Amino acid sequence: MAPEPNLNGAYYGPSIPPPPTKTYHRSRGGGSCCNPCSCLFNCLCTCICQIIFTLLITIGVIVLVLWLVLRPNKVKFYVTDATLTQFDFSTTNSTLYYDLALNMTIRNPNKRVGIYYDSIEARAIYGGQRFASQNLEPFYQGHKNTSILHPVFKGQGLVLLGDREKSNYINEKNLGIYEIEVKLNMRIRLKIGWIKTHKINPKIECDFKVPLEANGRSGNFEETRCHLDW
Repeated sequence: MAPEPNLNGAYYGPSIPPPPTKTYHRSRGGGSCCNPCSCLFNCLCTCICQIIFTLLITIGVIVLVLWLVLRPNKVKFYVTDATLTQFDFSTTNSTLYYDLALNMTIRNPNKRVGIYYDSIEARAIYGGQRFASQNLEPFYQGHKNTSILHPVFKGQGLVLLGDREKSNYINEKNLGIYEIEVKLNMRIRLKIGWIKTHKINPKIECDFKVPLEANGRSGNFEETRCHLDW
């Protein structure tokens, strides 16, 4: 057998491929890198939302506490007396001649709430048509107080009644009792301690029957409670 050649530890087989080179790719949307303008905008939006949310919670708590402490009750309106000395409708020229005087009361049952009546307009209505109006003096109403109004409607005016309303007028004239409506349009402010609210516009509707006074005599008027709409 021939002697093996001296290879000196070298390898003469097939070549061994080199190890693969690692490559790194930067993610476009990932990482901690942030656009300064975008980050600032997001931070401002978050702060503003937190402030608004905190304010809403605070206002809600204050309103709830005030309601629990004050327990406000509705103001009550009444027509306590009415005197009608003239109520003549002319079918010739559709003119109504009237003389109506009212006593009205406003009851504030609240212990800690005062009311500023900045403006009061009283409107007299018959058959769905307004025939007179009057502006009453503004005033302040204190706690648990009753105030009295004295609207007076006297004069004549054009009133366009339909056939049905004319027929109702004839029936009421024969009975001597008329169905009249008075509306109060107001602008008021509430006073709670040293706090005054913004102006509120409640509407008060009073439907009542009033007898015509004849020869110095009038029938009994029934006190009527009005409807309050905030």
